[in-house]
Amino acid sequence: MATLVLLRHARSTANGSGVLAGRSPGVTLDPSGQRQAAALVDRLADVPLAEIVCSPLTRCQDTVRPLALARGLDVRTEDRLSEVDYGEWTGRELKTLLKEPLWTVVQQHPSAAVFPDGEGLAAVQARSVAAVRAHDGRITAKHGAEAVWLLCSHGDVIKSILADALGQHLDTFQRIVVDPASVSVVRYTDTRPFVLRVNDTGGELASIVPRKPEPAESAGDATIGGSTGDTRTDPPTRSG
Repeated sequence: MATLVLLRHARSTANGSGVLAGRSPGVTLDPSGQRQAAALVDRLADVPLAEIVCSPLTRCQDTVRPLALARGLDVRTEDRLSEVDYGEWTGRELKTLLKEPLWTVVQQHPSAAVFPDGEGLAAVQARSVAAVRAHDGRITAKHGAEAVWLLCSHGDVIKSILADALGQHLDTFQRIVVDPASVSVVRYTDTRPFVLRVNDTGGELASIVPRKPEPAESAGDATIGGSTGDTRTDPPTRSG
């Protein structure tokens, strides 16, 4: 199966505002986020991308636009990767939500959390993981098992996908940190996913590109004793 680069959208006008934006319209990238989006072109320069799949929300579309233009790739929009539908919580200040009884459930038992007139976090994980598996299978069939593709989505959505890949219960997903413009990487196989990166905000990415396995190797086998690391030469230093 293919290798997935999970990209959280760059910093938005709602990040740091103290308001739960959710699916509110009009949320775009702030100046810092625009710089983060532009920097992805160089940061991913050593990673061949077969496809880009993206949440329909503006802040995600804006994040991948410079990269897609630089690569000459179309962006495939996927509704199942959209932000959590927070229902009545959408647009409310976080300091008021802290007082809601549901807040403790979201923090301590998220698999049971269902937002009023919105969706539950378990449903978010189910729809997002189903989307990942469907696109990964499609891309593998089209581009081969060594293909790399990029998915741009939202913090809680990516955390739920990572929890699934790590084999963790959804109730532990609040232990995972996913910052704006961060990259996490999962390599799927027929038997299990391998998590290569989590919340990477500036490291080299050339080593995530899969090599073709030896004939006797199984892509789903873990290395006994641990990986020996990437043996390819370090990528050249890039300016910008």
